[in-house]
Amino acid sequence: MCMPNVKRRSACPIASTLDIIGDRWTLLVIRDLLRGYSRYNDFLGAGEKITTNILADRLKKLELEKIIRKKPYQQNPVRYEYALTKKGKDLTPLFEEIVTWATKYKSEVIDGKL
Repeated sequence: MCMPNVKRRSACPIASTLDIIGDRWTLLVIRDLLRGYSRYNDFLGAGEKITTNILADRLKKLELEKIIRKKPYQQNPVRYEYALTKKGKDLTPLFEEIVTWATKYKSEVIDGKL
């Protein structure tokens, strides 16, 4: 099930996947979840300087897409921990392949020569 009332740009699996995870912040949030980050402040401290409004938006989007789930770990004020669902964990091979590719072409990727 995808986000309600969201029209995908096409039936192409790559385009449809990009509609869900194709922006840089969403990919980095998923990366951090794969690293074991689970709390809001963990993501904020990851180093890429994501703003709070962008982070909140991406977490909500990922939850609506059933890629993550949240559960409260504190009641007053309510604070949440985030975790990948099975659907989210199934993205692991994609991220591994991105790392393999980036490592292979490291100097070109880092220096922006691609």
